[in-house]
Amino acid sequence: MTTSTSPFQPPARRRLADDLTAGLVALIHERGLQPGDQFDSVRELAARFQVAVPTLREALRRLEATSVIELRHGSGVYVGPNVRRLVLSNPVMMKPSADQLVALLSARLLFEPSIAAAAAEVREAREVQRMADALAEADRCIAEDDARLWSVNLDFHRALAAAAGNPVIAEVVDSLLFAHAQEQREILRIHGDARQDLAEHRAITDAVVRGDPKAAAKLTDQHLQSVLSLVKQRMGTSDT
Repeated sequence: MTTSTSPFQPPARRRLADDLTAGLVALIHERGLQPGDQFDSVRELAARFQVAVPTLREALRRLEATSVIELRHGSGVYVGPNVRRLVLSNPVMMKPSADQLVALLSARLLFEPSIAAAAAEVREAREVQRMADALAEADRCIAEDDARLWSVNLDFHRALAAAAGNPVIAEVVDSLLFAHAQEQREILRIHGDARQDLAEHRAITDAVVRGDPKAAAKLTDQHLQSVLSLVKQRMGTSDT
């Protein structure tokens, strides 16, 4: 009697997928490939690691979930923008719970408004431009129903932190957001109103550009409070 209908992967299969993802990342580093470089084809990689193509695809999908690689239909496998990151989200984490989402948003509320105020004071030019670029890309993603929107929104908040001009702050926020990338993706899905989210990001950017720390902090606080309230409401969590 087979167990193919079980909702859980057998341990041996999970271990194989883990080993494959590690092997693929090691191969990228061994070859010195950079973001945007083309990787081997799926069939070539399957042959190299001596596994079936579907098994190899499963490992690639894990890496795609954290933007370590990109799968471009009709073109091939490419190295993604996060290949050099030291901290990444868990690509096999189960769907985050309501408590996890609330905890993440509550943590961000403790420091991101202050960071936004600092960004409005410093206004590091390159990062302010990154914020503007992220807004334009988010607008495109919404218009084209591009699933990358969640990642673009993370880029906005990363640029906001970097605009404060403190590399340690930027690194901390960067690591937090990407370590919890799956939660961020779920938060965007629950929020459901991408246009409202974009409008709030634009308002924060405007406050930073005009050098208004109080407005930047207030708008960031309101933005995160609004998202937190929606998550609590739609997932049925308490305020206690």
